[in-house]
Amino acid sequence: MRIIVLTVLALVAFAANSVLARLALASPAIDAAGFTGVRLASGAVVLGLLLWFRNGSPRALVQLTGTWAQSAALFGYAICFSFAYNLLGASMGALILFASVQIGMVARAVSAGDRPAPLEWIGLVAAAGAFVYLVSPGLAAPHPLGAALMILAGLCWAGYSLLGRGSSQPLSDTAGNFMRCLPLAVLLIIVGVWTGAPRLEGIILAVASGALASGLGYAIWYAALPHLSRTRAAVVQLSVPVIAGFGAVVFIGEALTPRLLIASAVILGGIAVAIVMAGRRRSA
Repeated sequence: MRIIVLTVLALVAFAANSVLARLALASPAIDAAGFTGVRLASGAVVLGLLLWFRNGSPRALVQLTGTWAQSAALFGYAICFSFAYNLLGASMGALILFASVQIGMVARAVSAGDRPAPLEWIGLVAAAGAFVYLVSPGLAAPHPLGAALMILAGLCWAGYSLLGRGSSQPLSDTAGNFMRCLPLAVLLIIVGVWTGAPRLEGIILAVASGALASGLGYAIWYAALPHLSRTRAAVVQLSVPVIAGFGAVVFIGEALTPRLLIASAVILGGIAVAIVMAGRRRSA
């Protein structure tokens, strides 16, 4: 039961990032640069404090783990994510993000020599076709620049995940990667203040995204992750766009279009089939 609770809390936190970002950026409460800076800085503070309390010493804060490559991928994800949400709804953005993450990771596996079975290819082709349908021009299509930025954010997150795969100290690595982003985060906050002073509402939403949905969310996820198989962890993350869509309807009043609902069902279903079949193939 404890693992179920931790997993659900982490997934809700991941989905909350999309809702919080859209709430903040759909209004003039804060701009994308300021939101990214506050999010990264507050995430670094919370993760640093968690590390301090866990180790019982502040020395952990100056002995950074993680890598500069991971930090660059983290920053690329965060900045593209924020600017994309200037142009996309929360549910649309979450679907594009998580589809891009999974497609990017599968593409990397295939390029490294992994050979999917026929059912995996069927799932992947169905997901890719629905993804093309989702972003293709039309009355209900997402903003092309917003979609492109969110795809880039998803690929950066896929890269971050692949670079950190096999980490023996994920919380420490994540804290170190956030802390390496602090100089750029401070610069973005200065840019945000320079271009238009953020309102208190926007700052609160950015802190909630960084400190709670990102910092605490990642800590909770890493507590649950050792108890989940790779396949199960990948599949449960596909619920994040669904949770984000529900949150967008409840808290933002977004409408779920038929195009988004159809594409969501096929994309998430296709990826789920591919992940499950790949897990069975590797364990056989």
